Amino acid sequence: MGDQTQTHDPTTQLVPPPPPSEPTTTDIPQNPPAPPSKIPFRSRKIRKLSTTTATATAAAATVTSDKSSYKSEQTPDEDSTKSLTISKSTIKSRKRNPTQSPWVLPVLVKPLSSEGEVAVALRYLRDSDPLLAPLIDSHQPPTFDSFHPPFLALARSILYQQLAFKAGASIYNRFVSLCGGEATVLPDAVLALSPQQLRQIGISGRKASYLHDLSNKYKNGILSDASILEMDDKSLFTMLTMVKGIGPWSVHMFMIFSLHRPDVLPVGDLGVRKGVQILHNLEELPRPSQMEQLCEKWKPYRSVGAWYMWRFVEAKAAPVAAAAAPLVDGILPEQLPLQPQPLQQQHQLQILDSIDSIANLGACIWGQ
Repeated sequence: MGDQTQTHDPTTQLVPPPPPSEPTTTDIPQNPPAPPSKIPFRSRKIRKLSTTTATATAAAATVTSDKSSYKSEQTPDEDSTKSLTISKSTIKSRKRNPTQSPWVLPVLVKPLSSEGEVAVALRYLRDSDPLLAPLIDSHQPPTFDSFHPPFLALARSILYQQLAFKAGASIYNRFVSLCGGEATVLPDAVLALSPQQLRQIGISGRKASYLHDLSNKYKNGILSDASILEMDDKSLFTMLTMVKGIGPWSVHMFMIFSLHRPDVLPVGDLGVRKGVQILHNLEELPRPSQMEQLCEKWKPYRSVGAWYMWRFVEAKAAPVAAAAAPLVDGILPEQLPLQPQPLQQQHQLQILDSIDSIANLGACIWGQ
């Protein structure tokens, strides 16, 4: 048998095989949904995307971008979010305390010596406490126009302690003269005075030590007129009660009648406590904690409310004193001419002394 000759066609041999077609979307196998399992599911990685898939991905990205843009336009700014949060918290607090109106604006309080501030305080107290309305109508409004430098006012409060008004005024005038005038009543000038010099003008050794302690705290920078004017009520109370001889009552009187602070309640003052007792028809004098509760509605003008308590006690005591007073040359006390202001203030102190031993009314000591 001879070998068979195989014909070789060069044309056929040069033609390359057809290239494999690119996969389409339909060629990508669809994974059936996996049954629920605790094993995390990983989708099959696809190395090459078809044109259709890429287009769909771009479209999805565009839609996502549009949604983000729309969401950012609908998202409130930071201030609106804060306002919304405050409103929600206010609504929640209103549910807990339904008696308080959520729409009441905060009261902006100024010193009582500011123009028109006393009138604002009287309107506020009349609306917040109907029991005060008759007192406001029957008395002239208070005035807070006197001002002394804080150091001078504090020194004056020390000198007036436990003294009648006339005796305190006499010692104070001699003290001012010894210092060279009110303008020169300064820490250095007081420290230059020996206890013996102060004793010669009627100042006790204990009060002399109080004056020196106050002056030393000024000299050491613990206190100053500027810092006293800038402190809030709580900090000021803490700092001033550190001075020897200056207690809570003296600080409260100083804050009301020298600094004209509007929201000071002297809970230890017997005159104010007596007035609150009569106002609320209580059997006993209210304790300091009760005073805070009973006078809560006076905030932020408790200083003015306290001032009316002093006037209230005076009005209650005056008829009793007038009935017990004898005739003077056949004239009733009400018909006598008005006394000079210092003597009238002494008379007020004597009246108050007869009511539960109330002494040294703060308003008189501070020149009110």
